[in-house]
Amino acid sequence: MLPDVLRAEIGKGLRVQLAHPAGHVVTLLISTMMYLGLQFVLGQGELRQDLLPPTLVAIGGYWFLQYAGLVMVADLVEEIRAGTFAQSQMSPAPPWLPMLGRLLTASVFGLVVAAVAALVPVLLAQIAVPLRWAALLPAALLGVDALAFTFLLAALALVSPAVGALQSLFTSLVLLLNGSFLPLHLYPDWLAAAARLLPTTLGVEALNRTLFEGGTLAGLWTGGTLPWLLAHTLVLAAVAGLLFVRNHRRALEAS
Repeated sequence: MLPDVLRAEIGKGLRVQLAHPAGHVVTLLISTMMYLGLQFVLGQGELRQDLLPPTLVAIGGYWFLQYAGLVMVADLVEEIRAGTFAQSQMSPAPPWLPMLGRLLTASVFGLVVAAVAALVPVLLAQIAVPLRWAALLPAALLGVDALAFTFLLAALALVSPAVGALQSLFTSLVLLLNGSFLPLHLYPDWLAAAARLLPTTLGVEALNRTLFEGGTLAGLWTGGTLPWLLAHTLVLAAVAGLLFVRNHRRALEAS
């Protein structure tokens, strides 16, 4: 029973997103052209090869967060507005299982979109991103951190009609501050400290250090980046889980 529920939820979510691919394609083209255009402006008329690789990693994290959030929140909001959310919960499966299916759908879709979006500037601007084993753990934590924030947005969507505005606000802050335009080390200290409170920023910082600076996991741990990233991810996941339990109960009572 439980695997069937999970599989059905994932299949439904992917079918909904793939039913209208044109909107995703247009949004992707605009996003990639915007990224290259801004880098051209910041490079004062050229695409600087010292800025492109780290900023590409950062905007890849943003694309993953943005599209995973869209999949997770938009589908949930539509069910609540249509009045079908309560019916979707009429199952012997625990309430977190359908949400896990939504989260897996969001992660698959967000990962594919981020990879395709990143491939465009890689090919057009000849951006070289080395592959290192040490980058696997920061990359995984970056993804989990983004998904924890996505789950937090979904928990808010259960009770808040303004979740779309909140999602737009926070993802815009991530785009501006996580290193998508300039690497974090070029920020003023106070702004870099504030940026590290946002999802993806610490993951991007750890990932860039392993990919482009030859950093090791031991070095990231002793330097404090990895412990802070792990703590940020765990706290975000815990807050999202507690908020989901509370808001799920309220949403069912209001249905």
